[in-house]
Amino acid sequence: MLRLPAALRFPRRALAALTLALVAGCTTPDSPLPPGQVFDPYEVGNRKTHAFNRKLDKALLKPASEGYAGAIPVDIRTAIGRFAENLSMPQAIVNGVLQGNMKGATEDTYRFLVNTTVGLGGFFDPATEMGMPSGTGTDFGETLDVWGVPQGAYLELPVLGPSTERAATGRIVDLFTDPLGYALPTPERYYSTGISVLDGIGKRGRYAETINSILYESADSYAASRSVYLQNRGFRLGRSTEEDYVDPYDMQFSDP
Repeated sequence: MLRLPAALRFPRRALAALTLALVAGCTTPDSPLPPGQVFDPYEVGNRKTHAFNRKLDKALLKPASEGYAGAIPVDIRTAIGRFAENLSMPQAIVNGVLQGNMKGATEDTYRFLVNTTVGLGGFFDPATEMGMPSGTGTDFGETLDVWGVPQGAYLELPVLGPSTERAATGRIVDLFTDPLGYALPTPERYYSTGISVLDGIGKRGRYAETINSILYESADSYAASRSVYLQNRGFRLGRSTEEDYVDPYDMQFSDP
């Protein structure tokens, strides 16, 4: 049976208190919203943050992703993406356990072990070649959803982009529930952060057409990015039967 790492069991009371405090801040509508309407009581502030993020993307992220794509061969970019995904697996395993999804957590554990050893840290993906299920990619925001915590209001976060109160809470808690954050010494921890940032820049280049269309060609880029995010998040949480959505904001810039 899978158990939480000792490093995570130690601060469990502090983590529980933090989670309760953050979740308590999730707002809910005074009355049920009409179908299709978004709960966005912070729209004025969100739009200001969106304008900042748009300027940041135009000045930094967009040119950085274009330069990265032009300078780094596809095979190397793919290997970096695999390595970054493998780094996120321990966190997904913890959240699988917290969600009671022992099957998914076990599959993620086997996949992580195979790709970390045979796959040289995750730069290669022998687990897929062996027919093992792909990783769940779950996070604490999804864990809160499983626990019945309401989504809360829509938020646009600086740099990180579209979110909700529940998802933002999940991002914060994930910083404390990542086993690698406790297991790796300081220099290596920074290396893993750098790899995650590189992977985020690579994803910005990979989804450049979609992101550019949303940010620079939409009549209302704020409304468009909000709609794409919420549809994609709904699909991941099993709230939609539509085809899979591309989430151009899932760039993993947060500290692993």
